[in-house]
Amino acid sequence: MYAVISDKSRQAGVRVGDVLDCDLHSELSTGDQVTFDQVLLVSNEGNVRVGKPTVEGASVTAQVLGHVKGKKEVVFRFKRRKNVRVKRGHRQGYTRVKITAIDG
Repeated sequence: MYAVISDKSRQAGVRVGDVLDCDLHSELSTGDQVTFDQVLLVSNEGNVRVGKPTVEGASVTAQVLGHVKGKKEVVFRFKRRKNVRVKRGHRQGYTRVKITAIDG
C-alpha cells in the first residue's frame, strides 16, 4: 500500500515502515502517535484513488521517533573592498516519524 500525504507545506510518498523527516511538530514528544489527515493519493494493489484535493476517509498513522536537525546551511554575506563579511549558519528542525498504518 502506498500513499501521498501533505504535512504543512511538504508532500511525501510513504509506505508502511518508512521513516520520514517532516516539518517540526514541537508539541509532540517521542513515542506519540500522529495522524496525517491530508492524504492526496492512496494506491492499494493497483487500485488508485486520487483526491480532489484529498481522499475522503483516508488517513496515515505514524509514531514519533524524535526530533532531529538537518544539515547545516551556511549563509555568507560579502561586500568587496568594504571589509564586510558575515557568516551565519542555520540548521532546520525536523520531526522524525515512522509510518505504522495507512487507512483508506
